[in-house]
Amino acid sequence: MGLVSSSRLPTSRAIGPSCIPFLAFLSVSVFLLYKADLYIAYSKRGLRRYQARPYMHSPVFYDIEPRVITNGTFNRLFEISWGEDHANILEDGELLTLSLDRRSGSGLRSKNEYLFGKIDMQLKLIKGNSAGTVTAYYLSSEGDFHDEIDFEFLGNTSGDPYTLSTNVYSQGKGEREQQFFLWFDPTVDFHTYTIIWNPRRILFYVDDIPIREFTNNEAIGVPFLNTQPMRLHSSIWNAEEWATRGGLVKTDWSRAPFIASYKNFSVDACIWSPSRGSSCPSNSTIRPWYREKLDTAATRKLKWAQKYHRVYNYCTDKWRFPKGVGPECKLT
Repeated sequence: MGLVSSSRLPTSRAIGPSCIPFLAFLSVSVFLLYKADLYIAYSKRGLRRYQARPYMHSPVFYDIEPRVITNGTFNRLFEISWGEDHANILEDGELLTLSLDRRSGSGLRSKNEYLFGKIDMQLKLIKGNSAGTVTAYYLSSEGDFHDEIDFEFLGNTSGDPYTLSTNVYSQGKGEREQQFFLWFDPTVDFHTYTIIWNPRRILFYVDDIPIREFTNNEAIGVPFLNTQPMRLHSSIWNAEEWATRGGLVKTDWSRAPFIASYKNFSVDACIWSPSRGSSCPSNSTIRPWYREKLDTAATRKLKWAQKYHRVYNYCTDKWRFPKGVGPECKLT
């Protein structure tokens, strides 16, 4: 075979002038499709189709009203008695905060009345300089001759210990204070404060350590708390006239609001109804608190708390009671 002439070899085909209109048409079509897609994307239908939905990033559906919790402990068992705008129930009804400022404090009370029982509450007290404030946690009946069992936390200046004041009123007579410096900082974490009230005694506990016992001494003429049902109350309020160092240290309102927090309320008690009486049978000894008394180990703890942490005892205050203290003091 002969050699092929170089003039007959295949060469790359150049784009001819006839292709230019086709390419222009193709470019314009792509551009128009892109614009149409953008228009669809930003139309009402396109927003639902293309935009990121909130629930892809969060389990909350923002077009649904938030769920209101009404069955939490504080919602079920308590009612705000005053300063409603200074009280908050949080965490599905399991956390309560009460606050105090110049305008108002706040308080709550149990919906039920009790006649004997065991009550626990965890509290975290006001941080920092709380001088002049009082956070109270107590059982009380109504009327001039009321009964009452008190925990009161008296505010302090920064760095000083909190004063826990306990008191017992029977038929309107109080002035039975015993006060303690707590052996921990009650503003850092929650601590448990317990009242056990049965027909024979009242016991005050702090984190399972008994700090005070008030026994039934009706036999020597001291009225006991066994006829008046009581509600549980708590409040925060301004008592700068006496609360801190006898009123020498006033409230520093620049630190307001002062906030106390509550959680883990627990009650095992006889609920009182005016129409039905007590919810407990006449013989309630099956309930441990009904017959509770201090055993040897608990008595040692009581003596420790009173020896090292009690800073005031009404039974030894001869200046305040020059005519003599109550007859129950002679038995302690």
